[in-house]
Amino acid sequence: MPVDAVVAGYVYNDRGHFLLYVILASLGSALGSIPLYILGYLGGEKVLRKRISEQRFQEIHASFERHEFWALMFPGMLPPPTPFKAFVLGAAVFEMRFGHFLAAIFAGRFVRFMVLSLLTLWFGPQIVGLTGKLFREHFYWVVGAVVAGIVVWLLLRRRKTRGLTAEGAN
Repeated sequence: MPVDAVVAGYVYNDRGHFLLYVILASLGSALGSIPLYILGYLGGEKVLRKRISEQRFQEIHASFERHEFWALMFPGMLPPPTPFKAFVLGAAVFEMRFGHFLAAIFAGRFVRFMVLSLLTLWFGPQIVGLTGKLFREHFYWVVGAVVAGIVVWLLLRRRKTRGLTAEGAN
């Protein structure tokens, strides 16, 4: 079901309740992930290993070991074609606490649907289709541009902080 398009449609038609739609879509996504969590928890590693390569399995496992909550929240924020179900299975296989599981999915989806709603409010529902097409066709370029933007912002911030520190020393 194209949840993004449904949320964008509701938000565009009833702007006053956009936050309610964001919360409901996020809650629905978290609750809808429970059966997959149970399947992953009961099926163990076999289910996940059938769906992804050994290298990818090890990467997801290492990510969950370091930052359990973020390892599920971040993929929850990303639009399709992100393989979100693999991360949900990973959370179950690596025995993420159920409350943290639900909270991470809710938080990730909340960010995703909030951004989607704000874009819809500012630009109209056509921006949703355009953004989705951009991500599908140029995923690596988009991610690279976002990462480059963050790096530039951090470098400028660091440079500004060093400039203020140098002035204070004089």
